[in-house]
Formats: sequence, structure tokens, C-alpha cells
Amino acid sequence: MTDNQQYRDMRQRQLDDAAHEKVFPHDALVVIPTRYPGRWISVAVCMLLLILLIRSMVMNKNFGWSIVGHYLFSPIILSGLWVTVWLTVVIMALAIVLSIFIATMRLSANPLLSRFSSGYIWFFRGTPVLVQLIFWYNLAALYPEVYVGIPGVFTLYQGSMNDLITPYTAAILGLGLNEAAYMAEIIRAGMSSVDNGQQEAARALGMNKGLWLRRVILPQAIPFIIPPTGNQVIGMLKTTSLVSVIALSDLLYSAQSIYSRTFENIPLLIVACIWYLFATTILSWLQGRIEKIFRKGHHQTAT
Repeated sequence: MTDNQQYRDMRQRQLDDAAHEKVFPHDALVVIPTRYPGRWISVAVCMLLLILLIRSMVMNKNFGWSIVGHYLFSPIILSGLWVTVWLTVVIMALAIVLSIFIATMRLSANPLLSRFSSGYIWFFRGTPVLVQLIFWYNLAALYPEVYVGIPGVFTLYQGSMNDLITPYTAAILGLGLNEAAYMAEIIRAGMSSVDNGQQEAARALGMNKGLWLRRVILPQAIPFIIPPTGNQVIGMLKTTSLVSVIALSDLLYSAQSIYSRTFENIPLLIVACIWYLFATTILSWLQGRIEKIFRKGHHQTAT
């Protein structure tokens, strides 16, 4: 194609564009935004329900908001809150450490270890956690005396089971062993998400099982483990309220100990709910921050 032909084609396109502008000028175009009447109706309904709920809570004197304010920072309530937080930290630390071993055994090629871990998960997930908690608390009914050691050689511990199984010990064992079964499945799923080629490459470099698990598999599985683990921590914070049945002075038991004397049930339960909501909000914020950090590192590694 010659230069003259290219010039004529370009000129023709310019003329066509100019003619199109005259027929359909841009100033004459009217853009009509999409309307969403259902969205505004739903917002109005939600706002109306929220206003009615707030009005009902404020106008109803049975809520006893003055009593709620009086007991909100009570030393007994704050002491119970501390016990709840402490139990959550200790139980989750025990559960996470134990679940790593259980998940590793579940993925092991050794059928004995794999079946043992499967049986552990089957038992603790198949029985109610409240039943397990009460069972541990009454363990002395089965074993009044406890002896740890080799008879005639050495003794590590010997004494009454009631002295060993305190409410704190029963709470940690009952909730920790149960939580380890759920955490083991979370960690197993995270480890299974790592490509098998990573394991083969680690073994090709001469790494033993413990080394490639610690340096290759777990670092890549952590971004997949963090979100469900955060949910489990928040759930455990609320599950610790079950320890009130074994007379352990957590947040709920502290509230119960007050309203058992004053008969102000609803205000004290509201106080407990406020502190539970406050603690779970903090944990949710921490979970989001941790997920953001690991997600950023995961994206950088992928890039």
C-alpha cells in the first residue's frame, strides 16, 4: 500500500468520525445510573428494626442498665475475666502443640501411628466436651490413688487423685485434649495442601522428616492454618464458660456467684456478654492482623 493510499484511508476515517459526532454528539448522551430500589428498602427495614430494638432495650427497665454499669468493672467480674483469658491461652497452647504431633501421626506411613491418631480424633470429637470435662473432674472415682514410676526402682509421683485433679487441671485436660482433636484436623488439612513435590525436593536435599516438616511443610501450610485456628481460639474463649459446672471461677461463674445472692440474673448475664463480646472483638482484630501479615508474605513468595 502506497503512502497516498494510507493517507486517503486515514482521512476517510477522520471524516467518518466527524460525521458520527454530528449525528451523535457526546453532549447529547444521557447516562442513566442503575437504580436499586430493593437495596434501599432493605436498608430502611434494617434501620427500622435496629431502632425498635434499641428503643426496646432502653425503655425496658427489666434490663437493669444501672445494675449493669455497677457490676461491669466489679473486681469479681474482672477476676473471672482474667481466669477466662488465662484458660483460653493455656488450653490453646496445649491443643496446638499436641495437635501438631497428632496430625503428623495421622499423615504417617506407619499404620499403627495413623490408626492411633485416627482413634484419638474419633473419640474426642465423638463425645460431648461437657461430658469429657465432668469425666476428668471425677477421675478420682476410677483411680483414687495415682502412682507414677517403676515399682521398687524409683517413684516420680504418688498421692491422691483428688490432690492432682483440681478444677484448673480438669478444665485444661478436658478442654485441651478435646480441642487438640479439632486442631489436628485443621493442621492436617493445611499440611495436605502443600504440594507433594515440596516433600520430594526436601528429601532430595537430604532433609530428614523432622527437618523438612519444620522448614518446608509447616511454613507453607501456616497461611491455610491461621484462619480456622483463629476461629477455634474465639470459640474456645466462649467454650471456657463450661468450666462453671465444675465450680471454676471464670467469667460466667463469677456472674452466677453474684446473681445467686442478688437475684439480678439478667443484668449480670448482660455484663458477662459485654465482656465476652469485648474479648472476641479483640481476638477477631488480632486474627485479621495476623492473616494480613501471612497473606502478604505468601503473595511475595508467590511473586
